[in-house]
This record gives sequence, C-alpha cells and structure tokens, in this order.
Amino acid sequence: MPHFPTPLSRRTVLGAAAATAALPALGTVTASAAGGRPAATAKQLQAGGDLGPNVIVFDPSTPGIPAKLDEIFAQQESAQFGTGRYALLFKPGTYNGLNAQLGFYTSIAGLGLSPDDTTINGDVTVDAGWFDGNATQNFWRSAENLALVPVSGTNRWAVAQAAPFRRMHVRGGLNLAPDGYGWASGGYIADSRVDGSVGPYSQQQWYTRDSSVGGWLNAVWNMVFSGVEGAPAQSFPDPPYTTLDTTPVSREKPFLYLDGADYKVFLPEKRTNARGTTWGNGTPRGTSVPLTQFYVAQPGDGASTLNAALDQGLHLLLTPGIYHLDAPIQVKRAGTVVLGLGYATLIPDGGATAVQVADVSGVRLAGFLVDAGTVNSDTLLEIGPSGASADHSADPITVQDVFVRIGGAGAGKATTSLVVNARHTIVDHTWIWRADHGDGVGWDTNRADYGVVVNGDDVLMTGLFVEHFNKYDVQWSGERGRTIFFQNEKAYDAPNQAAVQDGSVKGFAAYKVADSVTDHEGWGLGSYCFYNTDPTIRQDHGFAAPDKPGVKFHGLSVVSLGGKGQFEHVINSTGGATSGTDTVPSTVVSYP
Repeated sequence: MPHFPTPLSRRTVLGAAAATAALPALGTVTASAAGGRPAATAKQLQAGGDLGPNVIVFDPSTPGIPAKLDEIFAQQESAQFGTGRYALLFKPGTYNGLNAQLGFYTSIAGLGLSPDDTTINGDVTVDAGWFDGNATQNFWRSAENLALVPVSGTNRWAVAQAAPFRRMHVRGGLNLAPDGYGWASGGYIADSRVDGSVGPYSQQQWYTRDSSVGGWLNAVWNMVFSGVEGAPAQSFPDPPYTTLDTTPVSREKPFLYLDGADYKVFLPEKRTNARGTTWGNGTPRGTSVPLTQFYVAQPGDGASTLNAALDQGLHLLLTPGIYHLDAPIQVKRAGTVVLGLGYATLIPDGGATAVQVADVSGVRLAGFLVDAGTVNSDTLLEIGPSGASADHSADPITVQDVFVRIGGAGAGKATTSLVVNARHTIVDHTWIWRADHGDGVGWDTNRADYGVVVNGDDVLMTGLFVEHFNKYDVQWSGERGRTIFFQNEKAYDAPNQAAVQDGSVKGFAAYKVADSVTDHEGWGLGSYCFYNTDPTIRQDHGFAAPDKPGVKFHGLSVVSLGGKGQFEHVINSTGGATSGTDTVPSTVVSYP
C-alpha cells in the first residue's frame, strides 16, 4: 500500500548520545581551543581518528548489550525526522540472546571479513508497532555483515525504502512483513544468504541481487531478482516475478572490518555476470585499505576540512551525525572512497551541491544521506561533470546506499537530486525522495522538479527508488542505459491537471527516455499514482520512450492507489488503463 501522507510531527531524540563501549585507539585529531574540529589549513590533517560517540562497538564480553540496544531503539523507534544517528558494530565472535530492534538512522554491522565471523543467536528486528502496524514508513536503517540464528527460526525485517539488508547470512527464514501483515512497501537485499524461505507477504515490491535464498513465498505487485540462487522462475505478471539469471555488472559496497586490532575498509572487486554471494566460497575478493588512509570525519567538519583531507590523498569515513556544507565535497582523485556510517547526513547550505565527482575511475560513494537545504540547489549529487566522456568500464564509479531527501525534516529545495554524467557509473540501491509527509512539505514548499537525470552513456541502475517529483522522476538521455528494478510514486500533492501537464501529454512520465536514445533496457519497473489533492488527475502513461528496436522494457506495471488519479496507458500508448478504486495493476510484459 502507499505511504499515505499522514502528517507526522518532527521528532526529537531523547537524551544525550549513548556512551560508547571501549574503542580501540585509532590516532588523534587535535581539537581547536573552542572545542570543535580543526579548520582546514595548509597544515596536514591527521588520518585515522576516533570513531566518535555514536559508533558503538561491542565484543562478546561487553556487559549490558541488550540494555544498550533497547536504549538506542527507544530513542530512534519513532524519530523519523530526528537528529540521532547510530552505528552499532559487533566484533567477530558469538553473541547469545540478543534482539536488536532497529529504529530510524540506525545501522547494525559485523566487523568480520565474512558475515559468518560474527554470529548473533537472536534477531535483528524491524517491526511497525510505532505506526500501528503500518511498515510503509520504516525508512533509513540497515543490517550488514552478520550471521543470524533467529530465535523462532524466522527473522522479521519489515522495512520500506532506504533500508538495505546486505551481506547477511540468515540461518533460518526471513519475514519482510510487519506483525499482523499490515501494509509494507520495500525493499532491497544484496550479497546475502537466507537458508530458509523469504516471505514478503504484504510487501508491494522488492529487489534482491546476487544472493541465495532457500525459497520465495509470494508476490504482490513487483518482485525482481538478478543473480539470485533459488529465485523463483520468470513469470511476470502472474505471479509478478521478473528474474534475471545474473547481474550484468556489480561491485559490492565497501565495509569496515577488523584485521586483528586494526580497522580496515574492504573494497570488493567488480564482477560481471554475477550470481550468488561474494563470500560463500572462502575469502572475498578485493582489496583492503587501512583506516590510517582515511580521514575520520566528525559532525561539525565542513566542506573546507573534508576537501583538504581529500586533497591530501585521504579517503573519507563519515561518522554518524549531521554535516552542514557551504560548498561541495569535491572528489577529484581516482579510487577515492567516501563511506558513511550510521546514516551520516550531508546538508548543503546556501544552494550548494553536496558532492561532486570528477570524471575519474573507481570512486566509491556509499552509506550516507543527503538532505536538501532551505535554499534551492541546482543539483545535490553530481557524478561526473557535464560532458564527461572517459571510459570507466574497467573500474566504474559506484554509488551505493546513498539516499536523497527533499523536505520532511524541514523545507528543502533542489531542482535536480542526482545527475549522472560519467560513463559506466553503477548506482546500486538509492531512494531519492521528495517528501510527501513531515515538515516543510507542499507543492512549492519542497519544490524538486527532477529526481534522477542520466546524461552519461553505459550507466547501470540496480535497485532504483525515486518518488514524488514535480516533473520527471527519472529522465535518461545517455545511451546503453540499463535499469534493473524501479519503484516510483508520482507526487501526491499535485494541485490540478494543469500543474502536471507536459506539453500536450497529461502528466510527466515517471521514467522518461529521451527521443534521441537508440539503446536502452529496463526490467521490473513500476509506477503508482495517489493524487489525493485532485483525484481527477490523469496520466497518459507511467513510462515514455522512443519506439526504436534497441529500446526495450520487460515487466512494467502502473497502479492507481485507491482510485486517486488514473493512468491511461503503461508505456507510451501501450498497456491498458487503470480504473476504479480496486488498486489493480495494469501491466506490460515486454515492450515493444
């Protein structure tokens, strides 16, 4: 079901930041006399550093782990637009009797090189008690690099968007629905193994990549699999499974781990025609970078400090918290890693862009949230400058678990959220959201015309979630683009038909491929409308693309949620109209 736009008051985090368990010494960054972080100067910034108070590291002998987990959950359970940010890290070993309930902006991860290095005899749970059993707003949380032995035999992970389940080994089953099987709207799994069956139950849609499952129990509207051992066979639309045997190109997200007493970041290698996990057959393949080659950033560090660190040749580790930027973080060096922990959040002020990546190979952006500022930004994330043309096929730029929000935590504006100019970029799991509820929400209050604009050639999107933009949610002009799984909702708050009129076309398409494009392909794409301000609004189609032999789509669906607005067609003039209030998808198996 949809994310019904129930107004929610901005939440505040209760109490002070949780105290950390003992952290290994990682070096020191000297604070200024005022007590803050040093400003960037010609003086060298020291690499490494303290992981800060909101990275909480446990080992099997740490006392009071359940109480600490419960304390953080109590703060974060309903803090949808709060300021708390936490990373819960578990050293290799075995932990008994835990139920780690995860609220907003909370990440849990093991610190081994393999998920099986860190075993929890217990659960990592997401449920929806805070929202009366409705899981459609369970955003911004993650689980990574752990083995779970669920108490009941099945772990509950009832999430919506921006809640990745990566590099996990569930020695049992996985339930993706809230208790009572209320509404749910997710979600994403990658590089994981579930020994038992996955039960989506009420989940509207889901994408699973390069994993292994013991079974998959059902589907609602759009379930997509690529490179998944044990995935159900292709059968869209009945049941709505879109299944690719392999993922054309993938490279897993970087992750922090312990090598003895030393922190390092593992950088998995690129795979082509990938299938199954990267870690099931011995040591994963890739390279390790010691934390002494990272600048460990703390909230309060500004763009000048972060850019000074990058100019020194350091990578960035963004510890949990909120970072205000008066200028872009500029990633100019090939192979640079910018890795966030615990939903580190970047807010560009004064109309700045948050992050700009040069036309260089091997850059990895991962694990952070960009929150639009109150002054309109032309772009929030720019991957490659305009006109970028270098060949990055051997070592692509990757953008993983990088999320964007416009409004919700307060008024924010951005003309375009993500622009991809660089060739061969892989965007692997993103949710780009113009807020439909929270503070600072309104057709012009959190104005955001475009979600994703792709100008570069050979770009691959795996797990693309883009919602509620004033014009096109996705606009694609690069050649040889590919998308595996797309989830979209059109803007709820369009005031009338004229506000969404695209020339002679009724409604801006959710996913628009430019007329100039000759080669493009997509699998498992869905768009939903819920025009609750004016339910008479009509969309000519959810998808628009040139009618050319090289432009192909597989497994398309459009849905009118409760009859609030309707689609006339699915793609161009193909596919039946939605009608009535029954919330029944209209589908196209293949196009043309």
